[in-house]
Amino acid sequence: MTGFEIKEEFCLDGKPFKILSGAIHYFRIHPDGWYHSLYNLKALGFNTVETYIPWNLHESSEGQFDFEGILDIERFLQIAQNLGLYAIIRPSPYICAEWEFGGLPAWLLEKNLRLRSYDSEFLNLVSRYYDVLLPKLAKHQLEQGGNILMFQIENEYGSYGEDKAYLRALKRLMEAKGLTAPYFTSDGPWQATLRAGSLIEDDILVTGNFGSKARENFANMQAFFDQYHKNWPLMCMEFWDGWFGRWKEPLIKRDPEETVNAVMEVIKSGSINLYMFHGGTNFAFMNGCSVRGQTDLPQITSYDYDAILDEAGNPTRKFYLLQERLKQDFPELHYAEPLVKTSMAAQNIPLNAKVNLFNTLDSISEYREAFYPKNMEALGQGTGFILYQTYLKKDKKDSERIRMIDARDRAQVFLNGKAIATQYQDEIGGDIFLPLEEDNNQLCILVENMGRVNYGSKLAAPTQKKGIGRGVIADLHFIGHWKMYPLAFSDISSIDYSAGWQEQQPSFYRFNFDCQKLEDTYLDMSGFGKGTAFINGYCLGRFWNVGPSLSLYLPKGFLKQGTNTVTVFETEGIYQDSLNLTNKPIFKEIEHGPKS
Repeated sequence: MTGFEIKEEFCLDGKPFKILSGAIHYFRIHPDGWYHSLYNLKALGFNTVETYIPWNLHESSEGQFDFEGILDIERFLQIAQNLGLYAIIRPSPYICAEWEFGGLPAWLLEKNLRLRSYDSEFLNLVSRYYDVLLPKLAKHQLEQGGNILMFQIENEYGSYGEDKAYLRALKRLMEAKGLTAPYFTSDGPWQATLRAGSLIEDDILVTGNFGSKARENFANMQAFFDQYHKNWPLMCMEFWDGWFGRWKEPLIKRDPEETVNAVMEVIKSGSINLYMFHGGTNFAFMNGCSVRGQTDLPQITSYDYDAILDEAGNPTRKFYLLQERLKQDFPELHYAEPLVKTSMAAQNIPLNAKVNLFNTLDSISEYREAFYPKNMEALGQGTGFILYQTYLKKDKKDSERIRMIDARDRAQVFLNGKAIATQYQDEIGGDIFLPLEEDNNQLCILVENMGRVNYGSKLAAPTQKKGIGRGVIADLHFIGHWKMYPLAFSDISSIDYSAGWQEQQPSFYRFNFDCQKLEDTYLDMSGFGKGTAFINGYCLGRFWNVGPSLSLYLPKGFLKQGTNTVTVFETEGIYQDSLNLTNKPIFKEIEHGPKS
């Protein structure tokens, strides 16, 4: 007997096989770092790597697919196989993962469909995506000489819906497009989610997600199995060895010794996938957003996760403690010393050029015109910023009151180039008073998409559309005649630094530095306000001086020998005349943050 089978135990080539897996998301790590992270997973003593597949990166524009560079999943799988690692792949349309919109493409919001359901339009779009994706995965299945053991059908669906017709439709699509390896679902390990999110009636393996109390959670899963007379191996598909970070909140840290004890409790009774083994980075604008009550809580750029490897991919104390325990209990496994990257620092890199956003606007974006403002998705934009511009006549001597209706997520209001107000989700809709000093006054509103919700019922809500929704009211009427400038920042090469700069406006700042020995580093953003930073034109992610993170990880793979350019887009008028690179991340202490 050969291959991978699910019986009373997992079996590989006819022999019992305990899955010791770690999550590494290829799309959160520069490709130059893939080998490093995968090697360290193997060195720990583990035998399998797990990854999601993010639909919104592979088809960011409808009908246009990308599997190059950081999205080359086949290269990632081949590196893993060369190191002797098997793979678990989660190609479901939705992934959660604290990722922008849970991995769903933003352009879906402009469709007349119901997400994550047995909706023919939604399933047709999934099918088109799978036509491209799944053949790439099929040839890496174990039975075809590859290393993939299993595929996930949907992700924690029991925490969202109970549409079994939808789950079965996904399974049929996967089968029709060449996936023959065993399937599974993963959900919270309690009755309601397991019942709603699984296909246990169809003999599809059920796995659980949790971060502690393995004995209790596995007992709940076993009781669920017993109801359907299933004698399956127990597996924690996501063992949360840390947690993600949110702006304005303290980072959540988990005691390394307690973490290792909890991991070993899982391994004693079943198989495990560490979530995360290496968290990596939410590059560009790909951070997700949590919800507490009705309040959106955007997550930070770093996805360090307090994981087994740090954001750069280097071993933490959790790695060494876990490897030591594994050696004691499983001496027959393969172990090795982990790889450790070096890092570099540089001080006082001088500011080379600066320009206001408003002055270079026409060189970096092509505006669209409409009587009423359109949201970001209607303009074919998924992430980033969008600038709305119109003119207001002076109708009375004192100030004019305006209100933004349905604007998301963060809006900065400028009158004749002067900053007037900034409003967040819980403030938008409130009064803003404009001192109309001219007969004809330019009104600009810069709106930032701070990250779409990645989990829960709000995922399907209209609130995931970004930009200005119904419009802006002056006095009692909606204002018309708008120009809209999409600012996705996918290409910043046309910034015109000669166009002029003045204080207290959103601006671009350019720093050049020479680099001969390429090493990882961190951009020290502690002297800047809020915005996003780029290295040689590539967006590293967001920064914000509210913390907890005050730096941005810069992998050496984004650097080149010779002159490198850091571009900072800052929205608050808070900047520095020099930039520092540090060899470790910088954090801000935040006390008494709200609980997760």
